Amino acid sequence: MHVLIATAKDQAAWRDGLAAHLPGAGVHIDPDAPPCDYAVLWKPPPDLFARQTRLKAMFSLGAGVDTLLALPTLPRDVPLVRMEDAGMAAQMVEYALYIALREFRGVRAYRDDQARAAWNPRPARARGDFRIGVLGLGVLGGEVARSLAAFGFDVTGWSRTPRAVHGVRCLHGPDALDALLARSELLLALLPVTAETEGLLDAPRLARLPPDAAVANLARGGLLDEDALLRALDAGHVGAAYLDVFRDEPLPPAHPLWRHPRVEITPHVAALTDVDAACRQVAAKVRQLEAGEAITGVVVRDRGY
Repeated sequence: MHVLIATAKDQAAWRDGLAAHLPGAGVHIDPDAPPCDYAVLWKPPPDLFARQTRLKAMFSLGAGVDTLLALPTLPRDVPLVRMEDAGMAAQMVEYALYIALREFRGVRAYRDDQARAAWNPRPARARGDFRIGVLGLGVLGGEVARSLAAFGFDVTGWSRTPRAVHGVRCLHGPDALDALLARSELLLALLPVTAETEGLLDAPRLARLPPDAAVANLARGGLLDEDALLRALDAGHVGAAYLDVFRDEPLPPAHPLWRHPRVEITPHVAALTDVDAACRQVAAKVRQLEAGEAITGVVVRDRGY
């Protein structure tokens, strides 16, 4: 059995990690490797699949698969498998909790006070009075919503189809989206990008948020209309934006988001794939496939995830 690692960086680390969990397999990083049974992918060269024509399955090293699905050369008859957690859920919870606490404790307002040398203590509020909306209740979004609710916040989640998350008010379907937006003092976007979610957070939907609401995009840049966000920030309707992902990455240096006083930017680091955990997951699924067993995480291409 042969496995090809085709990533944009750290290929040797992935090769060594996967080889440790698949003893006896040939694990390759050379694009001219012999015909392989499986490929582990992150931003692969477009011509890879013209050379690798005997693949049984392809594994994405990220939770999102939109960039892979957009490759015109991606084989349509080979199953594509997305990463399920691999250490990302705990990191995403940490990141979301950081944002929630900043907003809940009024840090943004106190930073403004500091700039004016203004001593202006504000009254405390109960966690249960702080309303958070979570868009997307999959592996990552569901864990974020559950954890924030367990911390005591008032959390409402939204998904395409019905979901149940302990402690979370769960809404689903297009008709329920407006209700979630209208009550979200903090909106966390954790959806995949699909034909249905591309540009979901546009000007009309941002306008449905309560005044001074905060928006955090932690999933995919394509979910958010960045120009509409800038207008909403400048108008004062959106009070703050926490952005970890962008339509163009790296974010171009001249982009106005870099310098906006109400925007906090991180470089797509909210949840990083743990190499060892990911290699264990891929190896386990390869063994299942070799044994003729069904696996989880297979992407439904028409759905986009």
